[in-house]
Amino acid sequence: MFHDIVKKNRSYRRFYEHEKIARQDLLKLIDYARLTPSGANWQALKYYLACEPELNSQVFPTLAWAGYFKAWPGPVAGERPAAYIVIVQDEEYKMSSPFDCGIAAQTILLGAVEMGLGGCMFGSIQRSKLKEVLNIPDHQEILLAIAIGKPKEQIVIEEIPLAGDIKYWRDDNQIHHVPKRRLEDIILN
Repeated sequence: MFHDIVKKNRSYRRFYEHEKIARQDLLKLIDYARLTPSGANWQALKYYLACEPELNSQVFPTLAWAGYFKAWPGPVAGERPAAYIVIVQDEEYKMSSPFDCGIAAQTILLGAVEMGLGGCMFGSIQRSKLKEVLNIPDHQEILLAIAIGKPKEQIVIEEIPLAGDIKYWRDDNQIHHVPKRRLEDIILN
């Protein structure tokens, strides 16, 4: 069911790194994104793919892994993503709608869940360093990066009251807890 896919689509930050992801699987995810609606049908997004360990090891340090875990530098070797998708646009070919990137990224992640994978979107990126790693031309702007892999962590959604703390956290068993506002607290009418 769609509800189950949405619930499983969490921001995973630890993976079974040895579970490789074929380039063909990444292309399938990009194909899903390619089919989504686009403002004025401009289809301005382009994608850089990484699924080789050597390239992945260069992409990894360009991403900030968990804003609420200040002392955590990200997953250790063996728990890192098996692949990355970097979403870019040509600076002379701007999107008609700033929402296109989010729609594409969410579609990629929902497709990953359907494939038994998981991922995490990154907006906090060392963009100049990542452009160098991927040999991205100056006229292309990095919008988002998506880490993808077979999830190694358990994530639990916790309902919170409207004024509750929204910060995600890990318990002593390394179960990742994600507070979400209740449905009745976000409906305005």
